[in-house]
Amino acid sequence: MLATSEIEALFTRTSGDYAFARWGRAISPVVFGVQDETLKVVKGAIEAVCLVSNHHMAETDPELGSNAMFFFFSEWAELLEVPKLDELVPDLAGMVARVTAADANQYRVFRFDEEGAIKACFVFIRMDQHMADVPAETLALSQAVQMMVLWSDRAFVSVSPLAVMPEGGVIVKPEISGLLAAAYDAVMPVAANDPSHALRLGARMPQKQ
Repeated sequence: MLATSEIEALFTRTSGDYAFARWGRAISPVVFGVQDETLKVVKGAIEAVCLVSNHHMAETDPELGSNAMFFFFSEWAELLEVPKLDELVPDLAGMVARVTAADANQYRVFRFDEEGAIKACFVFIRMDQHMADVPAETLALSQAVQMMVLWSDRAFVSVSPLAVMPEGGVIVKPEISGLLAAAYDAVMPVAANDPSHALRLGARMPQKQ
């Protein structure tokens, strides 16, 4: 499975800071910019990742209505035209300028509660040629994994959290599933900024026989 150093790296940001957070409430997703078929795929992917994480979904969030918002679009500038999005995402114009300059095709913004747990996530997907070539199931499952906890900004840049099955289709890699289950263990904190947290995660992951 994963060594402690590998777990620590998954939550250590480019700045060198260790930063972990998980959802502290049920996930209530909504998806914009896709057809109904794709909507079902995205919600199914979130449900699958919640299942391996021992977390749960809900129809609505009592505070926010929907707390996991997925936006699919062609150009970043389109976000500036979404009504009231600037009230949900701080410095929306600045974010759009940065990701446009970086030619990014995805970006996530998290909001946290007073305990440091995730209370909302905004997932932005620009459907460039690369994204358009990715099967909907693969794209949805990858995005579901990446919004499940606060990963390092370097996590999964070069290695996917998914594995391709011999018979076709994709699954969350067993080591990532095990890590998510450990992260959502009831005795673990909802947020952590000390690298020793990685040791505790490792101790709760299933071991190879």
